[in-house]
Amino acid sequence: MDRRKGSGSRDANGGGLAEATASRLRFEDADEVAEEVGMEVEVEDCPAAAAAEEVIGNDKTSADYYFDSYSHFGIHEEMLKDVVRTRSYQNVITQNNFLFKDKIVLDVGAGTGILSLFCAKAGAKHVYAIECSQMADMAKEIVKTNGFSEVITVIKGKVEEIELPVPKVDVIISEWMGYFLLFENMLDTVLFARDKWLADDGVVLPDKASLHLTAIEDAEYKEDKIEFWNNVYGFDMSCIKKQAMMEPLVDTVDANQIVTNCQLLKTMDISKMSSGDASFTVPFKLVAERNDFIHALVAYFNVSFTKCHKLMGFSTGPRSKSTHWKQTVLYLEDVVTICEGETLSGTMTVANNKKNPRDIDITLKYSINGQRSKVSRTQHYKMR
Repeated sequence: MDRRKGSGSRDANGGGLAEATASRLRFEDADEVAEEVGMEVEVEDCPAAAAAEEVIGNDKTSADYYFDSYSHFGIHEEMLKDVVRTRSYQNVITQNNFLFKDKIVLDVGAGTGILSLFCAKAGAKHVYAIECSQMADMAKEIVKTNGFSEVITVIKGKVEEIELPVPKVDVIISEWMGYFLLFENMLDTVLFARDKWLADDGVVLPDKASLHLTAIEDAEYKEDKIEFWNNVYGFDMSCIKKQAMMEPLVDTVDANQIVTNCQLLKTMDISKMSSGDASFTVPFKLVAERNDFIHALVAYFNVSFTKCHKLMGFSTGPRSKSTHWKQTVLYLEDVVTICEGETLSGTMTVANNKKNPRDIDITLKYSINGQRSKVSRTQHYKMR
């Protein structure tokens, strides 16, 4: 999995959200409307700064690289500076304090503790912030520095292994989404926490997420990224090309590249779904909006907070303000020549990798029977 711009990775029992600036967010679906959001970040000297190198910079001993990687501040910086992501969560909390006032809140994958701080400021009775990485030590210092030690308890450990000092919580909040929505499989951790601790009348935030698909023209970059291996300084390295085709590219797609409609693939109700619902096979039917060539399919996701006074949420689609999730590009072996009104149809199968459930296996079956292209193919992708 590669990207054209940016760096960093995502979190599963460790997240971390923050303050940022204003932006207007909207959903790709015609029947969905999101809220305007905005914010600015201020970073002050932290008493823990002197200890940061010792806590975060030491050689890691954990065999689990997933949590290990979230011990480094750089990943949290990238997430904290994601305006769309952070401001959306802040607005959900501060503009809907009826959901949090005098409530017991569980923050799953707390990272730096920013969501917990938002909740405490909104009047939560107590917040339990679970973070598995070394960043938990920094979160404790941040909570103390900001005067919320009596309201926020940071618990270092895996959600599946720790015990809370209370039998039930009123609210579970988490920024669990990964690339392609499901990469890194933090959703399972949220569902585990929901089943174990959420009160019968409790709420999960966010409570809805949806995966979407469209098709793009991307000749120039596909040539640079994929076809490059056919002739490398006069040598055939096409064996690497086969591997490159199997790795989805996480990148920002220009809206002008979109050739077809955008289709809803899957909607997930986090308050009701089971773990197995995150593995699925769904059909798709993409209709060309102009004569063009299709080099790749592009997946993105939307997130909704439907328990708010007004519907709130954000989209990671190519027509919305960019986020650190960008979009997920699946290159096709074929260059599909498509005419306006013609259809590229097929199915997409998504499943956790059997050896490492944080990875995702994607199987794409597609076909077209058009004026200038007649193609039927199955491709396999692995998000690692």
